[in-house]
This record gives sequence, structure tokens and C-alpha cells, in this order.
Amino acid sequence: MEETENKKNRRIAKNTLALYVRMLFLLLISLYTSRVILQMLGVEDFGIYNVVGSFVALLAVVSRSLSSSSSRFFNYEMGKGQQDRLSKVFSTTLSIQIFLAIVITILIEIAGLWFVNNKMIVSEDRLYAANWAFQFSVLTFCTHLFIIPYQAAIIAHERMNYFAYIGIFEGVSKLAICYLLLVSSIDRLILFSFLMFLIQLCLLALNKHFCKKNFAECSYHFTYDKIMLKEIFSFASWNMIGSTAAILRNQGGNILINLFFGPVVNAARAIANQVLHAVSGFVENFVIALKPQITISYANKNWNYMMRLVFQGSRLSYYMLLLLCLPILFNTDILLNIWLKTVPIHTVKFVQLTIIFTMVESLSHTLITAQAATGRIRNYQIVVGSLMLLNLPLSYIILKIGGTPETILYVAIFIAICCLVARLIMLQNAIVFNIRLYGKKVIINVLAVTISAIFLPLIIKVNMPQSYLSLFFLSLVCILSSTLSILYIGCKEKERAFVYSKIANIVNHLRRH
Repeated sequence: MEETENKKNRRIAKNTLALYVRMLFLLLISLYTSRVILQMLGVEDFGIYNVVGSFVALLAVVSRSLSSSSSRFFNYEMGKGQQDRLSKVFSTTLSIQIFLAIVITILIEIAGLWFVNNKMIVSEDRLYAANWAFQFSVLTFCTHLFIIPYQAAIIAHERMNYFAYIGIFEGVSKLAICYLLLVSSIDRLILFSFLMFLIQLCLLALNKHFCKKNFAECSYHFTYDKIMLKEIFSFASWNMIGSTAAILRNQGGNILINLFFGPVVNAARAIANQVLHAVSGFVENFVIALKPQITISYANKNWNYMMRLVFQGSRLSYYMLLLLCLPILFNTDILLNIWLKTVPIHTVKFVQLTIIFTMVESLSHTLITAQAATGRIRNYQIVVGSLMLLNLPLSYIILKIGGTPETILYVAIFIAICCLVARLIMLQNAIVFNIRLYGKKVIINVLAVTISAIFLPLIIKVNMPQSYLSLFFLSLVCILSSTLSILYIGCKEKERAFVYSKIANIVNHLRRH
């Protein structure tokens, strides 16, 4: 058994490394492209594109829930080793996505166009471009729907090398967009919207070709399996509560900002979201590598290994963010000025609060995967989904009585903590899960690491004037402080020994070459 688990762990490590290379490449590109796109579009057009895209995403709740469903069923059937069931899962999910693309497009065209032309705050001379941006956003969304079953198959087969390559292609494509925006005389908002759709179309073609070539189950044929259809729809229907809540929290927040403060503040939130996607991508890639093994372990009734993955996944997800985000949190203002040159109002606080929210949420990723693996999500979604749904009404009420734009993130952080507690309680009811042990090994552990890591950087921040020298020195202190805290407070002796052995291997390899 131990040898088998070691093999699984090596595969997880290899997949995580491939995804990290992808993420690092995308992060560097994102830092550049975000700045160029903001400069080329201007603050108003950048805000318009993001709020238009937010409205389209609001109606994508069904697709998001089905994306989680298809991944869960693919991973579960992989654990059971039933090839015929895998083929049915793929064809059934793709049929559902085709049907959804038709229905949701009709809904978006009716409600969305009315919102853009009657309610959205946008200057008269940009309304024409905003309508084009809306239409291309609809096409981008529909194309993404068709990609979902192919991505689920790639992740279930743990082919993360390809997943990394396709991400790098996406990053290079966005670099090409920057160049075209610089040299083209076409309206930049319209051109940008069209090119984002074109990238999505290319991604669909590449994913389809790879899956048909490598996975036997990814050959589509219309099938009507009433039992499977019912299972997937039942899972997706309950999952829709959480998907709806997450989209209302993120995209609904953008619309609230537009209604109360206008597109300039939308641009600040959009920049914060760029930072969010950049830093959270590191953790999401780690969780993507873990997801198949958590679900497969559940399908095989390997409870001990599953629980180790859940506990370690929560801790390591948080550590990765702490190591990456601490320098950003302490140097947000100067980093934004270097990166963007022109920093929209509210951006600094948006970025800092978004990072804190992401760190709180990172503790929940493996808990969500473990709950989904059981297939019993009705009560979970009713409780956790209902809590998440409070984001939008609470934010609206506070904004209505004079709250600042940052209100939506303060609310999101508070509710994220409530949801973490609720997830632990619901998971204990679904499987054999020790909340007290999780609190000791994860919650208390990460709190101790965080307090220890921020102590020295906080003293330096208060006493050292802001400059490029302080940026370098404070960032170095943040990295060293968080690394030492993670190693000597967060990690157990075996984990430290593992890290030391890997460092020794790298040093010996470098010496030989």
C-alpha cells in the first residue's frame, strides 16, 4: 500500500510542478498584458468590458455547476475503472452543454441587452462599442461551455503537462492581443472583445483534438442514459446553489460597484481581480493536481490517504499563498505604481482585501473536493450556498447606507470564514472527519505561522520610509520570514526532512553539471 501511495504522491508532485511552470509563465505575462491593456483601452473602456463580462457570467451558473459535476463523475468513474461509463459521462455532459448554450444565449440576449442599454452607467459615445463587447462576451462564454467536458477528461487522466502547454499558448495569445491593440486603428474595445473570443475558439479546437487523439471516451455520440442524466442533473442542480452564490459574489459585486460608483471604480476592481487570478492560480493548480486522487481515493474507500490529502492540501495551499502574497501585502502601493503607472482610485485596498479573501478561501479547496467526492451535496449546498448568497444583499444594504466600495470585500471575507466553519460541520456529517483534529493541525497551525511571519516585516514597514530600497529589503524579509515560519512552525519533522532532501538533491545536481 505504501509503495502505491508513494507513486501517487510522486505523480501529484510532478503534475503540480508542470502546473507551476505554466502558472509562473502566465503570471509574468499577465503582469505585462494587464498594464498594456489598461493603457490601450483606457480606464473607462477597461471598466466597461469587465462589467459587461460580469453580466454574462451571472447567467453562467448552470455551466459552472455542470463543470464541477463533470469533473466529479469523470474522477469517480476513473477510480472505479469503468470505461463504458466514462464514455457516457463525456457524451452526456457535452449534450447538456450544447443545450445550455442555446438556452442561456437566448436569456442573455433578452435580459443582457436591456441592462447594457438601459441600466449600465456608460457614456453615450461608448454605448455602441459596449454592445459589441457584450455580443463577443456571449460568444466567448458559449465557446467555453463546449471546452468544459474536454478539460474534465484531461484533469481526470492527470495529463497536466498538456494542461500546462495549453495555458502557455493562452498566455502567448494575450501577448499577441497587446501587439494588435497597439498597431490597429479599429475601436480597441471591440477589437479586444473579438480577440478574446478568438482565443477561446482556438482553445476549444486544441482541447478537442488532444482528447479525441488520446482518450477513447472523448468521441462524442448522442446518448440518452436516463439514470446517468438524472445523477448528473441532480448533482449539478444542488451544486448550482454554490455556483450561483460564488458568481453573485464576484460578478454581482462588479455590477453593484458600477451602479453605485461607475466604471472607473470597476477598473480598480478589475485590476484587483487580475492580481487575484495571478496569485490564486498557484493554489488552484495545486488543488487541480490533488482533486483526481481525492475523488479516486473516495471511490476506492481509501479513507486514510484521502484525509491526509485533505489536511495537507489545506495547509500547503495556505502556505503557498502566504509565501507569495506577504511581499505584495506589505508593498501593494509601490508595486502597483511600478506595474501600472496610472493606478485607479481604491485599487490598493481592493488588492489587499482580495488577497486576504483568497487566503481564507484557500483553506476550503480540498474540503469542497472531499464533499463533492461523496456525491451527497444537497444539505451541504443548502447550508453553505445559503451563507454565500448573503454576500450580495448584505453588500447592497451597506452600500445603500453609504458604505465604501471596499465594503463588498469586507463582507466576502467575513462570509468566507463562516463558510469554512460550515464546510467542516457538513463534511463531518458526510464522512468520518475529525473537526477538532483539523482545527489543531490546520487552523491553529496556519494562524501560528501567519502571526510569526508578519511580526518582523510589520516592524520594518512601520519604521522604514517607502522607497525602491525598502521595497527590495522588505520583500526579502517577507520571503525569509514566511519561509522560516512555514518550515519550523508549520511543518512536521518528516516534512522538513523531505524539503531538505530535495534541496540537497538540487544542489548536488548543480554541482555535477
